[in-house]
Amino acid sequence: MTNPIALLSLKNPWHLLATGFGSGLSPIVPGTMGTLASIPLYLLLVQLPVSAYIVVLIVTFFIGIKICQVASDDMGVHDHGSIVWDEFVGMWLTMLIVPLLKLPADEWKWLIAGFVLFRFFDMVKPWPIGWLDARIHGGLGIMIDDIVAGIMAGISLYIVGLAAGWL
Repeated sequence: MTNPIALLSLKNPWHLLATGFGSGLSPIVPGTMGTLASIPLYLLLVQLPVSAYIVVLIVTFFIGIKICQVASDDMGVHDHGSIVWDEFVGMWLTMLIVPLLKLPADEWKWLIAGFVLFRFFDMVKPWPIGWLDARIHGGLGIMIDDIVAGIMAGISLYIVGLAAGWL
């Protein structure tokens, strides 16, 4: 049986994006590595006006459905761990609180807390994340659980900010 990763080529733009510029090819915790790799792009995104940030989120979600579908089809495996584009978009969604509330983008406490919360929701998959993950397939299925994880992590980040006195 062929290793699904062997079927990927970083010269293929769909594969390059699906693997988070190669970060998802990490032999250890590829989802976490993909989330870490999303941070430099987040630091660029957060400089945009909030409306542009939201447009980028919407566009990257819809393009992500195609990105993840192509990579999944090429690998012959649904939601292989090396596909981390969904982590990129989920983390950016988690961090939407920063531009929405006009928080300083250079306050690392938000980024660290957002990272931990997003990884928690993405890995543990509480309801409805796990339910969606089990029932929706294809590119949309790969993306949707991380979108919901990002929403839940973003709400939790806001609550943490309130409880910690950061707001």
